[in-house]
Amino acid sequence: MDFKERIAEALSKAIADADKNEIYSSIEIPSDLSKGDFAFPCFKLAKVLRKAPPLIAKEISEKMDKPDGIEKIEVVNAYINFYADKSVFIKEILVRVFERKEEYGKSDYGKGKNIVIDYSSPNVAKPFHIGHLRSTVIGNALYNIFNAIGYKSVGINHLGDWGTQFGKLIVAYKKWGDKEAVERDDIKELSRIYVKFHEEAKENPALDEEARGWLVKMQQGDNEALDLWRWFVDISMKEFNRIYGRLNIKFDSYKGESFYNDKMAAVVDEIKEKGLLTESEGARIVDLSEFNMPPCLILRRDGGTLYPTRDISAAIYRKKTYDFDKCVYITALDQNLHFAQWFKVIELLGYEWSGDLVHVPFGLVSLGDGKLSTRSGHVVLMEDILNSAVEKAATIIEEKNPNLDNKKKIAEDVGIGAVIFNDLYNSRIKNVVFDLGKMLNFDGETGPYVQYTHARACSVLRKAGVSDVDFDIDFSLLRDEASVDVCRVLSEYPEKLIEASEKYEPYIVTRHIIALCQAFNKFYHDNSILGSDTELRKARIALTYAVKTVIYSGLSILGINAPREM
Repeated sequence: MDFKERIAEALSKAIADADKNEIYSSIEIPSDLSKGDFAFPCFKLAKVLRKAPPLIAKEISEKMDKPDGIEKIEVVNAYINFYADKSVFIKEILVRVFERKEEYGKSDYGKGKNIVIDYSSPNVAKPFHIGHLRSTVIGNALYNIFNAIGYKSVGINHLGDWGTQFGKLIVAYKKWGDKEAVERDDIKELSRIYVKFHEEAKENPALDEEARGWLVKMQQGDNEALDLWRWFVDISMKEFNRIYGRLNIKFDSYKGESFYNDKMAAVVDEIKEKGLLTESEGARIVDLSEFNMPPCLILRRDGGTLYPTRDISAAIYRKKTYDFDKCVYITALDQNLHFAQWFKVIELLGYEWSGDLVHVPFGLVSLGDGKLSTRSGHVVLMEDILNSAVEKAATIIEEKNPNLDNKKKIAEDVGIGAVIFNDLYNSRIKNVVFDLGKMLNFDGETGPYVQYTHARACSVLRKAGVSDVDFDIDFSLLRDEASVDVCRVLSEYPEKLIEASEKYEPYIVTRHIIALCQAFNKFYHDNSILGSDTELRKARIALTYAVKTVIYSGLSILGINAPREM
């Protein structure tokens, strides 16, 4: 048992009808070391026990036995503060890291449960731009977080590979396209003619009707239409996979919208059989007025399907295929209503698992001049962003460490790591403004700062000639405030992974890794590591090894590489 478990065990015995799990989750770690290493607030007990919280705290502290490893228990107002025996505390944390190495923090919390995560999901035949970044990196981080705590994650890239945009693109290609230009410039040329279509359609609305005609041909199996569609999809996938490769992202499934074309008729029939399908101005809808929502559109006037039809079909397929405990959708905040509507349709169909569908929204990403749009051509391509970040990282490395080996690879790791870290640094619901200068700052709370701290720890170990840790250590020597603080942050890492999963918030891990780097850099500044006496040197090297290990683990979970030199 760890310290919190021991404290929770002791508290639960001293509190009548106590729930140990609730007590455990209520135990806090004070930001001020003078107030103890752990604290239990008694405010919630006031309603049940009908006493003032400070009195409750006093009575509980008098009843409870002192847990193993706890040096002192002190009551301050409504808090019961616990002071750990520092040498025991530090030894237990560090030994746990040494034993598990990069597996430290991982658990079987979600063992036996499947979680489907739908993320990235760009539209085929459109450029992969900065607006796709958030869903991609948030989804990948959550995928890794859930895997780390025992879940079986299934990452799905629900590609936008069907729909009216392909009719538009076929019209654009036949009117203004050129095969050689497309083969040479791939997605950029497709994007150019797609933008031109929208410009021309403003003056000539008949183009939209022509595009709908080509979509009908696709739906009817027309060879020319489908050959062009497949060509556009292949071009797009080469582009997407190149970018995913640079971002260290893989998916378990690329089943996109087209996969569900032959599955939607049965779903529409099911909605109809349940008496949910009604007509409205020629379209088929599910009336959701009693739930204070607009109707959920199922079929257009011409009988064509819509996004809700595909999403409902996909959810049913995924439940049958993966038997998920949760199915999570990572999309922009402005899609809240869309998900609320079709989640409600799933519920009305009588599926008990409707409550296991989760929309995880996020704010916008911008360059400070508004929302990005593919139609207008006002886009910043993701590959251009990555290239710019890597080039700037290379320039900084050349200035700071021109003799560094493998500079090209390290610049790639630092530049791309900075982009990912910047996106995951704040709560996902916050808007992100893209600023290369800030995100590549080695002194701020950034990806390069974390990577540099990891490289610093690796340098210490390299100079010490240490590749693994020696368990023959006198942990009582690490009693200074900086050493204790590092170990406290290390001790919280496993819980931060669980908290991040419960809140669908990767930034909890990101901020924790920052806190660990800050604690270690203070330790590094305050203490001589390699110049210490033999036994103290061994202890400080061991602490450095533990920090390096957990930074590496945290960055890996976020999808970021950790260079050993910078």
